[in-house]
Amino acid sequence: MSQQQKPRIGITLGDLNGVGPEVVIKALQDNRLLSLITPVIYGSTRAVSFYKKQLNLEEFNYGHAKTRGQYIPKTINVVNCWEDAVEINPGKPSKETGKAAWLALKQATQDLKEDLLDALVTAPIDKNTIASEEFPYRGHTEYLASTFNTKDFVMMMVSEKLRVGLVTEHIAVKDIAGTITPELLNKKISVLEQSLRKDFGITKPKIAVLGLNPHAGDGGVIGTEDDQLIKPVIQEWKNKGKLIAGPFPADGFFASGNYTRFDAILAMYHDQGLVPFKLLAFETGVNFTAGLSVVRTSPDHGTGYSIAGKNLAQESSLRQAIYTAVDVVQARREPVKVLND
Repeated sequence: MSQQQKPRIGITLGDLNGVGPEVVIKALQDNRLLSLITPVIYGSTRAVSFYKKQLNLEEFNYGHAKTRGQYIPKTINVVNCWEDAVEINPGKPSKETGKAAWLALKQATQDLKEDLLDALVTAPIDKNTIASEEFPYRGHTEYLASTFNTKDFVMMMVSEKLRVGLVTEHIAVKDIAGTITPELLNKKISVLEQSLRKDFGITKPKIAVLGLNPHAGDGGVIGTEDDQLIKPVIQEWKNKGKLIAGPFPADGFFASGNYTRFDAILAMYHDQGLVPFKLLAFETGVNFTAGLSVVRTSPDHGTGYSIAGKNLAQESSLRQAIYTAVDVVQARREPVKVLND
């Protein structure tokens, strides 16, 4: 693979007081990655240097990318996203590191928008410390959807053997049932089905849809949404010749291993999908935003303040997020032939 063909992968450090910098550095320690990608870290050389010393990683080398879009070949490039020194106190949330996380994300997103990057991998942020007038979003997913004018998107969790999409993301449990409508379900199924074909090369995706209520409503005894709302939407997709099945009771669906029969599962709400996913694929799970015009992934864990700076964080999820980004970039560059709708 030539240097020009190597995907330029932007990687934000996330919150500097969390495990983000540690897992980024650990993941990029493997020099074999440099034969696959051109990594571009968004944060600061000071922050990288701090954690290099903190983790006692003397052999971790990097270069300062001084000009936008001009990256040093076969080198870990670091983009300085702020001028002032930022105080780093691992494990302690601060508005200062929250602002730094925002500046890194803002610069990386701008470079992605201007085609100076091929994909973006985001290390964890603290939604409380990053919150500001400039960042009024619940997380990366909502911010990127807004930035790239994407109305219809799906927050997906991806591993080698399991893909889970969400109908609703970061909303209160009391608001879930009232948010789910036939229109929303149709949009989420459409985005998920298209992403499986375009981003993962699956010609005829098989999608399982989970029920909203316990036992998928139990024939209307435990809520009517499954029979009256979800089933008719699934039937519409079946009538189009799509391999959409459900609604399945969520508990038995995962416990029985039924999920292995499908290319993706669409869960109705955050914990319904993410609890089983993280149990089955925590160390290798990746967050992927389906429906975006750009490629974005992230590890499936948070800032991990309790272990930050202690050399305890596992980099496997961040590393897999990089590999997934590369796979999606390549899939979009060389799209497979798909069946006509």
